[in-house]
Amino acid sequence: MSSAGPRRPGEGVAAIVLAAGEGRRFGSPKQLAVLDGRPLLEHALAGVIAAGLDRVVVVLGSHADRVLAGVDLQGAEPVRCERWSEGQAASLACGLEHLAERPPDAVVVALGDQPGLAPAAIERVLGARGQAPAVRATYGGAPGHPVVLEARLFPELRAATGEAGAREVLRTAGVRAVVCDDLGGGADVDTPAHLTALRSPSQAGVTE
Repeated sequence: MSSAGPRRPGEGVAAIVLAAGEGRRFGSPKQLAVLDGRPLLEHALAGVIAAGLDRVVVVLGSHADRVLAGVDLQGAEPVRCERWSEGQAASLACGLEHLAERPPDAVVVALGDQPGLAPAAIERVLGARGQAPAVRATYGGAPGHPVVLEARLFPELRAATGEAGAREVLRTAGVRAVVCDDLGGGADVDTPAHLTALRSPSQAGVTE
């Protein structure tokens, strides 16, 4: 009788990419801002998809119609979050609700405005799974993304509210930190200046 081989790191794991914000500090829908010829969100999705997880969900809210029309989701499942204005906790809850019919063992949470996210960072935090209910990447000593959330946290996270709701759940539960400085890509884009710093010289001045 043949036996199954070892599980791959992404088996039984889904990703939730948070891309529902209105980009107030950016001044326009940053999901659509152009970086090296592609919308910002496409870069983030490409990094997540390359990690080989079972499913990838992208949560949209503000500008959802424009994002769906202008971004190649590369097979990711779009979820519209009507509560997007309540903050990231609401967007995460919407993503978890979408996955509830076939719940994964864990989810990887990434940001849609993190264009340099390395698949290797996802692989590293997944490789650090163990007894901790959550594992997150750190860059320069600061907490960042991706974050791995085990299924036992899902009920609390679905009930969390406000900008700090999910963070409070993680603070209480305990999080294992995994250094990812050497992988780069930890920065998210909040302002046009952040985007300009990432662009090649030939892309300078391009907004959409």
